[in-house]
Amino acid sequence: MKKSEFIAQDLLSKIYQNSGSLPEKLPPERQLAEEYGVSRFTVRKALEKLVSIGAVHIVQGSGIYIKAGVSSNPLIYNSVTEKKFAEISFKMLELHKRRPDKEEQQVFGLSADDFIWAFTRLRRINLRNVQIEYSRMPAEVFADLNQKTIEHSIQQYVLSKGYAISHSLTRYQAVTINKEQAQTLGCKKGIAAMHITNRGVLQGGKVYAFSDIVDIDYSCTYVIPFNQDNLAFRQT
Repeated sequence: MKKSEFIAQDLLSKIYQNSGSLPEKLPPERQLAEEYGVSRFTVRKALEKLVSIGAVHIVQGSGIYIKAGVSSNPLIYNSVTEKKFAEISFKMLELHKRRPDKEEQQVFGLSADDFIWAFTRLRRINLRNVQIEYSRMPAEVFADLNQKTIEHSIQQYVLSKGYAISHSLTRYQAVTINKEQAQTLGCKKGIAAMHITNRGVLQGGKVYAFSDIVDIDYSCTYVIPFNQDNLAFRQT
């Protein structure tokens, strides 16, 4: 693990560990560098990650403030969401309109006579191919979906249409890359990857996007509140 990643994880852990008596601020950057035995640049990279997930905010000349209520939220960040948009690019590989199958009818609440958009895009991070994404969206709701939109942020597009995004439902499964995927990503067949299925949900409950993603460089950090009921269920 990179030193900046360890520091980010350790600071986040300490924020949650001390949630009952949470301080207002983290120690200054210089002090953190001394405590972890690293350069201020390394500390700065760790703090940038905490800022990106909304755990802290930095006021120049004042300090590193822990955001109110942060310890009660299940924070999550991954190898995509921690990147700035300038580091991410997309290339559309396919876009077409078709009738939804039975599974897609269930997901979007559509009939067999409705239409959906189905598109495939390649995601690059710092000019390196890392993801193949196959997504579907209801055509009636997003009638003007096009290549320009697909090669930018889908979430920003949805917000620009006046919708409010509520949450995502995501599942992860370890897989290996097949021959076709390897050709698209420019990697070796059989390497480890993460298969991610994701539903983007609007406020009110409607699904706006249903995606299957294969990622060859995926990492994720999240917080799971302790669930006594689940523990009891697993012991029976």
